[in-house]
Amino acid sequence: MTILKTLSASVSALALGTGVAVAEPALIFDLGGKFDKSFNEAAYNGAERWKAETGGDYRDIEMQSAAQRVQFTRRMAESGANPIVVLGFQNAPTLEEVAPDYPDTSFVLIDAVADLPNVRSVIFAEHQGSYLVGMLAAMASESNTISFVGGMEIPLISAFACGYAQGAKAVNPDMEVIVNYTGNTPDAWNDPVRGGEIARGQVSQGSDVVFAAAGGTGLGVLQAAADAGVYSIGVDSNQNYLHPGSVLTSMLKRVDQAVYDAFSEGPGLETGIVTMDLSANGVGYAVDDNNAELITAEMQAEVEAAREAIIAGETMVHDYRSDSTCPAF
Repeated sequence: MTILKTLSASVSALALGTGVAVAEPALIFDLGGKFDKSFNEAAYNGAERWKAETGGDYRDIEMQSAAQRVQFTRRMAESGANPIVVLGFQNAPTLEEVAPDYPDTSFVLIDAVADLPNVRSVIFAEHQGSYLVGMLAAMASESNTISFVGGMEIPLISAFACGYAQGAKAVNPDMEVIVNYTGNTPDAWNDPVRGGEIARGQVSQGSDVVFAAAGGTGLGVLQAAADAGVYSIGVDSNQNYLHPGSVLTSMLKRVDQAVYDAFSEGPGLETGIVTMDLSANGVGYAVDDNNAELITAEMQAEVEAAREAIIAGETMVHDYRSDSTCPAF
């Protein structure tokens, strides 16, 4: 990182001497807010880590409505930002429209694919990480019933649900898995009240572990679980700290690393599809001081063995996005 700092300082000095502006990277948050404690905030943390380690700076912007997707992306490109990281699967059409107009700008799309020469598409093996937390849920459950609260009912989120159920049933084939979604519009990501209502309904059906994959909506799920005295599972960022002793674990989705890598590589970064799976540490589960007493050594050993089996190709986790027939249901 010392080399990066030195290079950054040298380039900045050259720019000041010549009047040439240095391109800064940029981050465009998806709906739900920068500090959603989940998907967007993971990206923010990656950008902040890059900033702290390099001394560089970056630009960011938060959308308030879907109508701003193209407008904000074009605004960043016009400003000279490079590379530009755009969050969210719904921005694939955004980059298909905007990126061809700025061939010298590198774009990074998180959670979807845009097949363009100046776009890096980063996708995650959420089903693999969800399999591991599903195993933990089954091991922790005393009622033999666990549940899942998704945001929008789309293949991406159904992949979480399917992997979760598959992991749970690998531990206990008789495990019941309740699945509900918040809605079918972008509002589904930012409705903690509705998330709490769904979680309470699932608890009333016997669920004693609730996994939320719903952005800001998930905060209501975690709160409802804590209030009911059952376990929850966080998503994307490590959310164990939100309700210590109640959050069993969090399914980590390393959006922070994807942003950090893009900012570090800078303009002209390698494009194409990047898959962040278990082998690349792109997904996983969180164990820290907040949940260490909930995850026994035996539980962790079993999950780690499963992790290695998935990486080795010995255990196949179904990806709902490639086949919507989930074997766990």
